[in-house]
Amino acid sequence: MSTKLRGMESTSRNQDAGRVLVVDDHRQARESLTDTLRAIGFQVSSVSSGVEALQLLADKAIDVIVTDLQMPGMSGLELIRELNRRKHGAQIVMVTAHATVTAAVEAMRYGAFDFIEKPFGVDQIEQLVTRALRHGRLLDQQPAAIADLAIDDGPQMIGSSPAMQRLRMAISRAAPTNETILICGESGTGKELVARAVHAASSRASSPLVSLNCPVLSAHLLESELFGHEKGAFTGADAPRIGRFELADGATILLDEISEIDLPLQAKLLRVLQEKTFERVGSSHTRQIDVRVLATTNRDLRAEALAGRFRQDLFYRLAVIPLEVPPLRERRGDIPELVEYFLTRAARRLNQDPATLEPSAQNLLNEYHWPGNVRELENIVTRASVMSLGAPITADQLRSWLLASPESHESSEELPTGLSLQEMERRLIESTLERFGGHRAKTAEALGIGLRTLTGKLKEYGYAPRTKVFAQAG
Repeated sequence: MSTKLRGMESTSRNQDAGRVLVVDDHRQARESLTDTLRAIGFQVSSVSSGVEALQLLADKAIDVIVTDLQMPGMSGLELIRELNRRKHGAQIVMVTAHATVTAAVEAMRYGAFDFIEKPFGVDQIEQLVTRALRHGRLLDQQPAAIADLAIDDGPQMIGSSPAMQRLRMAISRAAPTNETILICGESGTGKELVARAVHAASSRASSPLVSLNCPVLSAHLLESELFGHEKGAFTGADAPRIGRFELADGATILLDEISEIDLPLQAKLLRVLQEKTFERVGSSHTRQIDVRVLATTNRDLRAEALAGRFRQDLFYRLAVIPLEVPPLRERRGDIPELVEYFLTRAARRLNQDPATLEPSAQNLLNEYHWPGNVRELENIVTRASVMSLGAPITADQLRSWLLASPESHESSEELPTGLSLQEMERRLIESTLERFGGHRAKTAEALGIGLRTLTGKLKEYGYAPRTKVFAQAG
């Protein structure tokens, strides 16, 4: 961002100045943007992490949040998803040096006002924050219109299939208890949504649901995010930090993809579940907490425990109440209902009439095998809504966006008899990598798995970290 500031008198604008919060872990970038916005005339606060932003927002009204995308711990997208659960009232602007259509769609889905790519100039950020501020104030002045156009409070559990009815019944029985729940299912099935439904129906619903995406952090950073740290606990620990467990005291914590936590840290997590106590990194002071734990996994955690890759005692502590989320291919009858729901949500965000699908397009969606499950379906429908330009969406438009056609999925039946699940998984990963030219982030997204999970799989297969050509096994 340009640091050359135009000469201006900010005092004349202070009476109407918006309250802006800057969230960025990079100190120089954070201070530069903060100084720029203050010189323009905004009232600016700044923090270095998503967790700190949530703490500040609990006590202070903010009009516009400007958050970086790439941050350790809680990323910008995770912060947006967390804010989407809370009635914070702020407009969100995401700043990134890695702008992609996928990130923009994801940010829009969870309520971001707009998206800006580094490097940017003073005029650009002033215009964007001003537009966001004006948009928020217009919404405040038009409550009746908002009631008609407001985006709902986030994704809902859509579907009336027998599998979804069973899941809803299990949630209704498990939620009122304080027992630990392990939510199992493939990537993209909606495990986080189930966790939110459990929390909403629990006795702790009035308290926040604090979440942490485990795969995105190294073991060192993950321990600090979970339990916090004291000043000077390690290089870069310039100030004490409150961890997620401490933040969730009296509330509920969601540990997303818990199977990715390393074994040494699993032992510390087990202690929290058993004794409800922990210490911050670098501290000997034991803290007592009252937290309900929800965890998700896309792996067979029992098999992982038997194989020694996950602590058996921790598995039993987590799986007091297991909930299985069915993959989309096992509840195909819900696809038309989901499509209609996602079309309506996209139309509200885009301020346009809902897009329509030609019968052949709906049939294609009904027959597709959905390796990315509901997340993949929502992304396809959102993209179609943006690109439709008012015309009905055709099957040919959708087909180019799908990972594979239904016919190629059906041809999987011709694979050699006796092929193991592990070998089938490897072939799918390798073919998807070839499709995306070795681009690992795109491959992980298409497969509906985390980048760290994909990297671990490739390491198991013997590929070097920067390999871009993948010969399929066979």
